[in-house]
Amino acid sequence: MDFVFYDLETTGISPEFDQPLQFAAIWTDENFVEKDRVNIRCRLAPHILPSPQALVVTRVTPDQLTDPNLPSLFEFSQQVAEFTERWAPAIWVGYNTMKFDEEVLRQTFYQNLSPNIYATQSNGNTRFDILPAVYAAYGREPDLLVWPTDDTGRRSFKLDRLAPANGFNAHNSHDALGDVEATIHIARLISTRRPALWSELLDNAHKARVQAKLESFRPYELVTRFGGGEPRSYVGCFCGYSQGNSAQAAFFDLDTADPSDFLESSDDAIFAAVDATPKIIRGVSTNKAPALLEHAAPSAEHLRRAAVIANATEFRQRVGAAMAARFVEDPDVPPKPVERQIYGEFYSNADKQLLQEFKHATWSRRQEIVLSLRDSRLQQLGRRLVAFYSPELLNAKEAELFKSYLREKWSAPDVPETEWMTFEKGEVALRDLRAAGAAEPNELDAIAAFLWARCARDA
Repeated sequence: MDFVFYDLETTGISPEFDQPLQFAAIWTDENFVEKDRVNIRCRLAPHILPSPQALVVTRVTPDQLTDPNLPSLFEFSQQVAEFTERWAPAIWVGYNTMKFDEEVLRQTFYQNLSPNIYATQSNGNTRFDILPAVYAAYGREPDLLVWPTDDTGRRSFKLDRLAPANGFNAHNSHDALGDVEATIHIARLISTRRPALWSELLDNAHKARVQAKLESFRPYELVTRFGGGEPRSYVGCFCGYSQGNSAQAAFFDLDTADPSDFLESSDDAIFAAVDATPKIIRGVSTNKAPALLEHAAPSAEHLRRAAVIANATEFRQRVGAAMAARFVEDPDVPPKPVERQIYGEFYSNADKQLLQEFKHATWSRRQEIVLSLRDSRLQQLGRRLVAFYSPELLNAKEAELFKSYLREKWSAPDVPETEWMTFEKGEVALRDLRAAGAAEPNELDAIAAFLWARCARDA
């Protein structure tokens, strides 16, 4: 199966409230032979304030953010979605993409009314992440790669250190295309030096195969990493699915506890086993290519404990209920911002058909389509897009509401609920960057002037 190695550079670290500025991808065959490559950038969306730290790291200038020769974020989202169809079927691969780039892509599709926010999992596509593969290599085959350290002497798994330490000397870090080339280099090393390990890991890119392995009730090893520690391998056994969500499996740690002790336990005790630290039962996302590996020599006790779980249907159901309960929302909590409602529900077929038309319609027709959408999230996002890209269609009241939205967004108080960049946060970030000497004073002055002008324009 072909690969699409890709990376994004963004305005900040929030998938929900930042945006991509660059998308780079290299399409290869299964042997990493290049078939095509793209490297596209876009303008800043009208409601986004970029993080000064992100601009310093990526070397993106304020002039580039508003370059009229670049596509809008809306146009950019359509271009990327087209590649997911053109190159299908393929495995979409990156470095730490499951936790960040994939979420940014989904938000980009969602907020720009793409009919399919799951494009990297549709049309035969699936996903894989090289970072967990690196963790597995470190745990299983410690001599496979050279393992660099950071400035404090701790093991570093960052791509900009790992790739050069392993012979990739052309790494332009914090440029999307440079990171893609470095990722391919690491993938090729694992594949050629340990083909059996690579094949086993790559098999986990397919959700059905992960589920089949788990549902065998054999002890497996799960390699993962928490915080800044080193990757660890956990021996465990499948223990059910989160109620109503087959993409989230329960994995019982066979070294930490005996499942026999929980068969008659209260629901509170089972919930604690799911929620406690260290965990006795941890979640495994079956659709995110977990580093799930065959256990070559499970002990007799591992096998006995796994058999207990296999024969305890009711216990697995209770575990699934406990896992689902962790994510039940409090009805008294204020509604979440529309960006955080992305996984609220699937679109109706009627709305999907309207979104297909929305892709290629004129903005005046798009405004009409928005009024016909049944999903309130899509209505809100659609009204926002019309205000972004065709403000002349707004009446006086709508124009004032949009201006008020920007003013309130950019001047929001610095509290946990304000997860996006504001003018105040930008000023604090610039002071920190100046104090650290992170960039030339004239570069920081240009960023400061851009933020001030952007906020003053809509004051």
